[in-house]
Amino acid sequence: MIKIAVASEGKMVTEHFGHCENFNIFDAENGKIIKSISVPNPGHKPGFLPNFLNDMGVNVIISGDMGSGAVEIFNEKGIEVITGASGDAEAAANNYLSGSLKSTGSVCHEHQHHDECGK
Repeated sequence: MIKIAVASEGKMVTEHFGHCENFNIFDAENGKIIKSISVPNPGHKPGFLPNFLNDMGVNVIISGDMGSGAVEIFNEKGIEVITGASGDAEAAANNYLSGSLKSTGSVCHEHQHHDECGK
């Protein structure tokens, strides 16, 4: 089984990983989503969310954009990071499962929390 987390605003992929409203978590088996839940974002603190999602057993994180600090922590934990996604969260998860969603490697360097973006 694979567990995919999509940083979201409701059911749509969000631009800003750390400031998302919720995470849509999809459990997939044999390339198909078998279960989905929405988990509220517990709060944006540097380094917290990657550990929070790791503790939930997430294997893949999908977001529009993400700070380099978060990317590094996910990489250390062996969690695949896909950035540059947009649109419907479940569609993004399905596109990942089918192999059609590729990461753009988009890493955030400019927003109001520049000190948390690793620049």
